[in-house]
Amino acid sequence: MLRGLRASIALRKRFDFVGFGALNVDKLYKVNEIAHEDEESFILSLEEACGGSAANTIVGLARLGFRTGFIGKVARDREGTLLLRDFEREGVDVSGIIISKEGSSGIVLGFVDRRGERALYVNPGVNDTISFDEIDVEYARSSKVLHLTSFVGDKSFEAQRKLVEVISNEVIVSFDPGSLYARKGLEALRPILRKASIVLLSEAELKSLTEGGLDEGSMALIDEGARIIAVKLGERGCYVTNGEEAYLVEPYRVEVVDTTGAGDAFNAGFLCGFINGMGLYECGRLGNFVASRCITKVGARAGLPRISDVRMEWPSLGVS
Repeated sequence: MLRGLRASIALRKRFDFVGFGALNVDKLYKVNEIAHEDEESFILSLEEACGGSAANTIVGLARLGFRTGFIGKVARDREGTLLLRDFEREGVDVSGIIISKEGSSGIVLGFVDRRGERALYVNPGVNDTISFDEIDVEYARSSKVLHLTSFVGDKSFEAQRKLVEVISNEVIVSFDPGSLYARKGLEALRPILRKASIVLLSEAELKSLTEGGLDEGSMALIDEGARIIAVKLGERGCYVTNGEEAYLVEPYRVEVVDTTGAGDAFNAGFLCGFINGMGLYECGRLGNFVASRCITKVGARAGLPRISDVRMEWPSLGVS
C-alpha cells in the first residue's frame, strides 16, 4: 500500500508540501491563575509568536529542507505582516496566501497559569472568510502533498472540501482534523476522508470522531477511505496503521518545557519519513523525534529541528 501511494509522488512538482489551514498570531499571557466567572487574576508576562496548526507543520518541513508553500488568508494589518514575514524567513513560499483588503488577521489569546494549565480564545478573523473561488487550484496541484488542518468557520471548511474534490489523485492529501473538525463527525468529514491518504490525529480526536479505540477507530477511518492513520498519544508515543500492519511506537524521553505545537511537529516528522520512503514504524519514530525536540523549548516553532539535527539520528535521511 505504501509503495502505491509513493508512486504518485514521483512526478516533479514545484513543492514537496503545501499547507492549507488557519494562520494566527498567538499572544500567550502567563498569568498568576486562570480566572473563572466573577474572579480576577493578573498577568506575569506576554509572549507573541506566529502559529496555526498547518503553518507550524509546514515550517517544520521547511526546516527539514523541503520545498514548501501555503494556502491561507491574512489581512493588511500588523499581524498579517508578521505572519508573512515569518514564513519568508523560514523559506516558505507565500504566493498562495490571500491578502484581504478588509478585516483582521487571526489571533489566538492564550492564558497559561503557573501549573501550565491553559485557556485559549480564538479570533479567526479573515481565516473564516476563505472561499473556494479565491484559491489558486494550480498552486495546490503543484505540490506532492497537500496538508489540511481545521478552521473555526464553515466557509473555509467548504473551500477545503471543494479543493480536495478537484485536485488530481497525483496530489497526496494529508489531514489533521483537530478537535474542531473531529466534533463535526464522520458524515461531515467524509468528502475529505475519501481523498485523504494520511490522517493524523490525537487519541481524543479519534474517540470523538469514531467512538472507537486505537484499533477500531483507526479501522473506521480506513473504511471511510483513509489509507494511513497516525494517532498521537503524547507521552506514550504514537500508534500507526494502514489496516494491514500496526505499531505502537515508543516516545523519545526529554525534559518537557512546553507541549505547544507537539502534534504539529509530529506531523512534520511523520510526513518527512513518508516522503523519504520509510516504513510505517520508522515514520512514527521520526514523528516522535521531531515532536520531542519541539517540546524542549517554549512555543510551537522554536524547538523544531533542522535536517542536520535529524540526520544525527538518521544519517541516510535526505530530502525529496
